[in-house]
Amino acid sequence: MSNQRQPKPTLTGQRFKTRKRDEKEKFDPSQFQESIVQGLNDSGTDLEAVAKFLDASGAKLDYRRYAETLFDILVAGGMLAPGGTLSDDMTCTEFCLFKAQEDMETMLAYAQVFHKLIRRYKYLEKGFEEEIKKLLLFLKGFTESERNKLAMLTGILLANGSISASILSSLFNENLVKEGVSACFAVKVFKTWLAEKDINSVAGSLRKVGMDNRLMELFPANKRSCEHFSKYFTDAGLKEISDFARNQQSIGARKELQKELQDQMARGDPLKDIITYIREETSKNNISEQTMISLIWSSVMSSVEWNKKEELVTEQAIKLLKQYSPLLKAFTSQGLSELTLLLKIQEYCYDNIHFMKAFQKIVVLLYKADVLSEEAILKWYNDAHLAKGKSVFLEQMKKFVEWLKNAEEESESEEEEAD
Repeated sequence: MSNQRQPKPTLTGQRFKTRKRDEKEKFDPSQFQESIVQGLNDSGTDLEAVAKFLDASGAKLDYRRYAETLFDILVAGGMLAPGGTLSDDMTCTEFCLFKAQEDMETMLAYAQVFHKLIRRYKYLEKGFEEEIKKLLLFLKGFTESERNKLAMLTGILLANGSISASILSSLFNENLVKEGVSACFAVKVFKTWLAEKDINSVAGSLRKVGMDNRLMELFPANKRSCEHFSKYFTDAGLKEISDFARNQQSIGARKELQKELQDQMARGDPLKDIITYIREETSKNNISEQTMISLIWSSVMSSVEWNKKEELVTEQAIKLLKQYSPLLKAFTSQGLSELTLLLKIQEYCYDNIHFMKAFQKIVVLLYKADVLSEEAILKWYNDAHLAKGKSVFLEQMKKFVEWLKNAEEESESEEEEAD
């Protein structure tokens, strides 16, 4: 028996069948660019014809591979080198966004071209967002007119949902921020966006991608204040954005303040130190006393683990509130603040069922501790209470309110006698 291996049979002949994805003609960037440029030159300024050409070309040209080249040409007329200059060795076209007229009507028409293209070829969506992010990083390489057109287009595309507000992160680039390019461009974007949608829609889009708390980053660190932002955008005619950013910063500051307050309570810091800290923060962040008393109440009530037994929880609450009454007193210097606190107590006792019977005892304690005045309690009782648990709480307070009224009448009659 021979040990020699037999050679394996080999297949001969020609293979004709090709895989479907290989049937599409291959392009390199230069050939792809020439094809697009030729089509744009043939269509000229007729953007309907441009949209039709792009729609039909997707079946023949490799949009997936050359998405960046395609968008570069549609925006700038040719392929862009790093920094935003046109590549010299490529054929360019005059029929592009940067060479178009600088007016809203033309920009809306261009936005439609991009919108139709992306709707037709869904796989271009991600590439298009990446392109806009890249273009924003190249802003310094563009002329003022080119920036204006890009800002208007970006605002329209944000308004119609073609791109996400996450693209604005490119504007936080250090060099763009330092030279004031970012803030200037953002003003133009927001003006266009707000011409198409209202502030609630804009705010919703920003919140969705976490941009609502980052707008201050459009300015260098030494100018990153609420006052500077507010003045800059208000002077530019965008008070809505100014107010929105101020509100967002205030919400952020309140959250941080509440967290720090809870930490201080957990550590058992002296009340005078806590009061000093809160006063500094309210002044710095322009937080009203009414907002502050709500935060303090929430922080105090969440600082302990509550007993599950109703008869013991009231005793526990009274002990805790006695301890923190100087803190509550420090931030109820106005009648409106007292009323705000009363409404917070009512809401808390209603939402936490074990506290339903504790309401009157809490109010009386805070009255005796000089946190709540009889005027605030009577105002609450007569017409300023909430609907939540109204009948239960008014009934609880009935005798104490009668006592307050009698005490007030006695005081008035004593004054008359003295006169």
